[in-house]
Amino acid sequence: MILIGCIALTALAVIYVFNVPDSVSAGPEKTRTSFLEERKEAVYENLRDLNFEYKAGKVPDVDYQNLKGSLEAEAAGILAEISRLDAGAPVAGVRNTKGQKV
Repeated sequence: MILIGCIALTALAVIYVFNVPDSVSAGPEKTRTSFLEERKEAVYENLRDLNFEYKAGKVPDVDYQNLKGSLEAEAAGILAEISRLDAGAPVAGVRNTKGQKV
């Protein structure tokens, strides 16, 4: 009797855990521009954090200059790609909707 109760409880637990309600849906599909906007914000936040850490004396000058240069270069690349997308120009290495490289 205990074995049947354990099996029933396990079955109910499995059904409860793996049951996906109909009200759950996928979020909006991400576009390349929205991804780049999120990435831009992350890079800007990293630059602000780096500046704060440098002013607090936690980052040596050489490391600060190197990290700042690489973050600024990444931000410039992201901004350039965003402006190309806004202008409607194809971005190198990006595939179109048919999976063909542009």
